[in-house]
Amino acid sequence: MRKTFYQIVISLIKSIPQGRVATYGQIAVYAGNYRAARQVAYILHSSSCKENLPWHRVINSKGYISLKPKHGYELQKKLLKKEGIIFKENDCIDLERYLWLP
Repeated sequence: MRKTFYQIVISLIKSIPQGRVATYGQIAVYAGNYRAARQVAYILHSSSCKENLPWHRVINSKGYISLKPKHGYELQKKLLKKEGIIFKENDCIDLERYLWLP
């Protein structure tokens, strides 16, 4: 039986190793729909707890955390730092260093 986009996205997010990040768009591309970055964000938002996803490892394509301050930003940054990810002075993550390439 063929996996759905949702199932592929969940599987990909679960595969991101500790100390690495992926982008919403990257997950969409690997899941088969390069135009579905927002759908990946929705899946992440709606299924993180239910699917026990490492949600904090997914960031935007520029290397920034997409969550706003006081709405998850601080927690995501803390969890990423705990995994050894170093932020630049402008709070950006070096994608050349930390981007997951499956």
